[in-house]
Amino acid sequence: MARFDVVNIEGQKVSEIELSDAVFAVDPNENVIYEVAKFQAINRRAGTVAVKNSSLVSGGGKKPWKQKHTGRARQGSTRASQWVGGGKAMGPKPRDYTYRPPRTVRRGALRVALSQAARDQKLVILDKFEVPVASEGKGRLSHGAEKILTEGLRLASALVVDSRDNQNLHRGVRNLDKFDVLAPEGLNLESILRHETLVLTAPAAKALEGALAP
Repeated sequence: MARFDVVNIEGQKVSEIELSDAVFAVDPNENVIYEVAKFQAINRRAGTVAVKNSSLVSGGGKKPWKQKHTGRARQGSTRASQWVGGGKAMGPKPRDYTYRPPRTVRRGALRVALSQAARDQKLVILDKFEVPVASEGKGRLSHGAEKILTEGLRLASALVVDSRDNQNLHRGVRNLDKFDVLAPEGLNLESILRHETLVLTAPAAKALEGALAP
């Protein structure tokens, strides 16, 4: 079992937590990171691009000129691809780019990313993350959350993971430019890679340990 320091919102150590090596101390694996990162990126493609070929362009039913004895190249339609206003030869058509690696690969990529964050000392585990109630309303939640992250924990960019029941946290962090917040069940590889630091509350770390254990 790997041991991690648990800190408060001021960055001071308050306790320790033991987390499974199978989730937070696995070996690096670039292949699963690549596969899952590709999966998330490619699934955003709408696949709706399309152009008209010569059969879909209006007009061009009449032969422009007779076949022979004009001194010009023979032409069958003004809608052919070599004509201005003609159809596009072998142009793109709508297609489905959906790609989904196996569940074991997707879960494995999260384990690798969590372990890499721990090795790089980019993993912060909090005892709890409570945005002061006095800050509630009219954007003050965002100000309170940002103050904790930038002044208390001294972070420039971070992904915060805590239960969705912590509504003040989710409402406050989701409006910040360089910070984001997710529930443990919504954690994904791309969100981890986009931020410099991963911040987990102790309950969220335990939830991830239970969900990602092989």
